[in-house]
Amino acid sequence: MFLFVFYAGIAVFVYMTGVFVLATLKRDSSIVDIAWGIGFILVALLTFFLEAGFSWRQILVTGLVCIWGIRLAAHIYLRNKGRGEDFRYAQWRRDWGKRFVLRSYFQIFLLQGVLLLVISYPVILVNKSGTAAMTAWDVAGTGIWLLGFFFEAVGDWQLWRFKKDPRNRGKIMITGLWRLTRHPNYFGEATLWWGIFLIALSAWNGWMAVISPVLITFLLLRVSGVTMLEKKYAGNQAFSEYARKTSPFFPWIPKK
Repeated sequence: MFLFVFYAGIAVFVYMTGVFVLATLKRDSSIVDIAWGIGFILVALLTFFLEAGFSWRQILVTGLVCIWGIRLAAHIYLRNKGRGEDFRYAQWRRDWGKRFVLRSYFQIFLLQGVLLLVISYPVILVNKSGTAAMTAWDVAGTGIWLLGFFFEAVGDWQLWRFKKDPRNRGKIMITGLWRLTRHPNYFGEATLWWGIFLIALSAWNGWMAVISPVLITFLLLRVSGVTMLEKKYAGNQAFSEYARKTSPFFPWIPKK
């Protein structure tokens, strides 16, 4: 298992360093968001072919990660195309000044590489394990993954359509899945990783993979997701009213 994590770590280090170099040349650190999903695909495929057991569980988990990673990377690429650097990185570029390049390498690119590797742990665990017998955890995990993928993909699609309409400029999205939660895409991403964790429970010492969904849920709730995004809307009366009625993360019936 150590060698699998080691090889995956080396691959992620090289990959994120390459993304950093490209971002520096383009003066746009936003590309790390596109690279995020692709990095998981890299880890999944690398560990899948390292073991070469090709059990149905390995194929299932690797396939689910590839589907998620491709959709997420494509969505972020199309969303950011022609928009310039994302406000978060642009702000850090201003705040960090001359230290931005070196600091961004460690604090943005390598840090995200470490997080990516930790969150990928259930995938590495499954691909290292040759266990093939189907269990109830596999069925439950796949169902949870599908629920999460639905919320993330449909939530992103609904928001994309909303923003594409010029009549909605400056307005807050409050319909569809966004009526049930202020962040259906973040809820979906956390949920699908809980699904992958449940599948990993069928592998040897699978319980240890709980660090993955716990970490991604924490990041989305307290660090780079809900908390950071909603700072943009501080003082926005329309958003304040929306926030009063709508659950911040878990889908729920809106208040009157």
